[in-house]
Amino acid sequence: MQRDLSEFEERLGYRFEHRDLLTRALTHKSYSHEARQNGVQDNETFEFLGDSVLGFVVGDLLFQKFPTLDEGALSKIKAYLVSAGSLAVKARHFGMGEVIYLGVGEEKSGGRKKESLLANVFEAIIAAIFLDGGIEPARRLIESSFKRDLESVDEDDLLFHDYKTALQELAQGKGLQLPEYNVVDEVGPDHDKRFVVEVKVGNHLARGEGSSKKEAQQQAAWHALRDYSGR
Repeated sequence: MQRDLSEFEERLGYRFEHRDLLTRALTHKSYSHEARQNGVQDNETFEFLGDSVLGFVVGDLLFQKFPTLDEGALSKIKAYLVSAGSLAVKARHFGMGEVIYLGVGEEKSGGRKKESLLANVFEAIIAAIFLDGGIEPARRLIESSFKRDLESVDEDDLLFHDYKTALQELAQGKGLQLPEYNVVDEVGPDHDKRFVVEVKVGNHLARGEGSSKKEAQQQAAWHALRDYSGR
C-alpha cells in the first residue's frame, strides 16, 4: 500500500507529519474490504469529520462576508458551495482521483471519476489535515479552494439562488441571445451517472457537471457568470 504522495502534498500545499492520516483519507472502503486481513481502515469516518470542519469554516467565511444576510440566505449559499458537484471539481483540481486507493471492482467501474466518491475524498482530506495540524491548515486549504467561489457570490442579486436565471438576465442586459445548454458528455454507470453540460452565451462557452442534467446546467451557468464577473 506504499505510494509516494509527495507531489500530491505539494499540490495541497501541506506536508503531513503523520503520513498514515493521509493514507487513510485516500482509502476507499472498496480497498479496505479487499485488504481487510491487513487491518486497513477506510476513510468513511474521516468524511464525517471533514464535512463538519468544512461546514464550520465555510459557514464562518459566509458569516464574515455577508453579516447582514439572514439564516435562510446563508444556508442556500452554503448548500450550493459544498454540494457534491462543487467538491468533486475541487478534488479534481488537486488530482485526488489519481491517488485514491480503490478496490479492483471500483477501479474497473470508473471510481476515480465518480462525483460522489471524489467529493467524499475531498472531505476526508480536510479531516486528515485537521487531525494532523489543527484547524488553521485545514482552514487555509478551504479558503484557497473556495476563494473564487465566494468572490462570485453577489449579495445584491444573490446569484447563488438560481444561476440559470441570473445568466439569462445577464445575457438580456447585454443584448445577447439567450443561453444555450447542451449535454456534451455522460460518464459513469447508470446508478452513478455524471453529466457534462456546455452553455453558450454570445461567443463565450462554459462547462459544468453534475449528477443530473439540471445540476450540470446550474454549474455551467455558475461558471459562465463567474467568468463574466472576472472580465
